[in-house]
Order: sequence, then structure tokens, then C-alpha cells
Amino acid sequence: HVQLVESGGGSVQTGGSLRLSCVVSDYNENTECMAWFRRAPGKEREGVARIYSGGAATHYADSVKDRFSISQDNAKKTVYLQMNSLNPDDTAMYYCASDRARACLRGSISNTEFGYWGQGTQVTVSS
Repeated sequence: HVQLVESGGGSVQTGGSLRLSCVVSDYNENTECMAWFRRAPGKEREGVARIYSGGAATHYADSVKDRFSISQDNAKKTVYLQMNSLNPDDTAMYYCASDRARACLRGSISNTEFGYWGQGTQVTVSS
């Protein structure tokens, strides 16, 4: 069983930055692929960023590429999402998710491939 706990959300103005954290209870076969998703009001859940533990290969949605960065600290059992140059379109509930390595082999960050989820942390960006 995997537990994921997000933190770091908050309210910032356009152009600001936030760093989200996802503490993983245990690294195992079900946490080989870690990802961040978000769901904004009136929109579908969107895969934001993904990282594969084996070599730390990363993948980003076009909407956040060059602004967001995903990383992990194995010693702290934590996955991070550094968010820069935030704008109101980034306002959403952000979720941490994990699953087996195969989830990181797909061409897109698909929510159907992730079986373990945190409860989310809210990010609000004002203009």
C-alpha cells in the first residue's frame, strides 16, 4: 500500500513561484513512476509532470514545459514540483500520483495509468 501526502500549495500573484512536495510512505514497485496532475474548475484532470525513478527521466505537459520542474529526493522519500512564472491558468487542485514503471513508458501522462493518489493541495494564482 502506498500513501502520498501533498503540501506546499497556497495563493500567489501572477509571476510568482511555489514548490509542491509529495511525501511517499514507501518506495516500492508501485512508486517507480511518479506524477503530478491538476484539476481546474470546469476542466478535466490534466497530467502536468512525470518522473521515472530509474534514471530520473522526466516528461511535461506542453502547458507547463519550461516553467515547471519535477524532481525527487530518494533520501527524503519526496517528489517535488517547482512551479515558476505562475499565471491564473495554473489555478487548480494539484495531486500527486504513483504507479509501476509502465506508467512512465506511455507517450502522455495518463491518469488511468496511476492507481495511487494523494488528496491534493490547492494552488491559486491571482492577477
